[in-house]
Amino acid sequence: MTPSAFASSPRGARVLLPLPAAGVAAWLRALPAPRRDWVQGNAFKGKPGDLLLLPGEEAPHAVFVFAGDGSSTDFWRLASLPMRLPAGVWQVGDLGAEVAARLALAWGIGAYQFTRYRKPERAPAQLVWPRGVDRAAVLRAVDAEALARDLINTPAQDMGPSALAQAAVRMARQHKMRARVIVGDALLKGGYGLIHAVGRAAADAPRLIDLTWGDAKHPRVTLVGKGVCFDTGGLDIKSAEGMKLMKKDMGGAAHALALAQMIVQARLPVRLRVLVPAVENAIAGNALRPLDVIRSKKGLTVEIGNTDAEGRLILADALDEACREKPALLIDMATLTGAARVALGPELPALFANDDALAAELLQHSAREADPMWRMPLWQPYRPRLKSLVADLNNIAEGPLAGAINAALFLQEFVAPGVPWIHLDLFGWNPWGAPGRPVGAQAQCLRALYALIAGRFAPEKVSRR
Repeated sequence: MTPSAFASSPRGARVLLPLPAAGVAAWLRALPAPRRDWVQGNAFKGKPGDLLLLPGEEAPHAVFVFAGDGSSTDFWRLASLPMRLPAGVWQVGDLGAEVAARLALAWGIGAYQFTRYRKPERAPAQLVWPRGVDRAAVLRAVDAEALARDLINTPAQDMGPSALAQAAVRMARQHKMRARVIVGDALLKGGYGLIHAVGRAAADAPRLIDLTWGDAKHPRVTLVGKGVCFDTGGLDIKSAEGMKLMKKDMGGAAHALALAQMIVQARLPVRLRVLVPAVENAIAGNALRPLDVIRSKKGLTVEIGNTDAEGRLILADALDEACREKPALLIDMATLTGAARVALGPELPALFANDDALAAELLQHSAREADPMWRMPLWQPYRPRLKSLVADLNNIAEGPLAGAINAALFLQEFVAPGVPWIHLDLFGWNPWGAPGRPVGAQAQCLRALYALIAGRFAPEKVSRR
């Protein structure tokens, strides 16, 4: 949660007028001529994203133009306001329920700052809660986004497998979830050979974090998050440039924990389980080697074509564990492939699903929540490319083509038939900097996934905006 984003009292607040682009001309016409000349003389074009500070107490203190089209771009324009407006308290008039809810949510997310290692350069502007907004729903989403971004932004020195497990257990205790963590060689006793093999070379032992919450009679929803806390690439070592951002390779785990927090805070009627395999893909004398063959939890043997394709290995064991309970919905999230980023860039997570209706439903929520993603195919003709001459399958396909699809097909081998499954290959990072989104960790898919789960299992709790 970002409490500094919102003010409970309008005392001393300046007025912000969020103005749809379609209403700019009418607003200008209604201004007195001297004021209209002043606005136009300050190069105010009235385009989406334009912000104008106005002098004088008889008029709005600031005007901000938004498109009003509900797009992701428009959402982030609104999210830019806490850092573009002067610090202090701002209030808005009656915007209507949908616009007010979207503004409050964007404002809370846009006010985020990562302050673990330094003080913020400035305080965000505060928003007086708009009339009619479901504050609890807004704060759930803002809180979840902040949790995911805090975890991803934290460097590996302070967010290794043990620290990630501690953060998960701390969240679980706060929300009365049950927590179990399987550590080190105990993974081998449980059959989690792939998780152990990837993480065994690190000084911080590998582990499987297992959280549960809710009534066992309710539909089972299981979240799986890739928790590679740092990825050197293993013996197939990454370049310096390729390794630079690998503190964020536990972004899937961060997203799974953040989404779980939203679900529990809303008390959705589901039996929730969260599985996070947490490892560091390190280099040592006992590191996983190319062409090693490892037996998975499912019993399938996997030949290691490349030690830098480690995320799919740890997810495979977690997915198989998840399917043993036959969940009504299984979702995994992972910063999995560079191929997905080449295809879609950093802002569009790649969506794979084994159910067309489920994928279509999620994409509808994605559009409605301005939380974008793009569906890619589980193209079965590529499956033979994962064959191995000595094991049941290889963790990579030969050649550089269709990397994101090949990774998803590998994961599908560990998803039981009949289990509705979503796989999200996301980036979890904003490399460019944009309005409302500074360079650094970026939460993706959370609002859309929450809306999907609430819509399926608790439609009466879906936010009506």
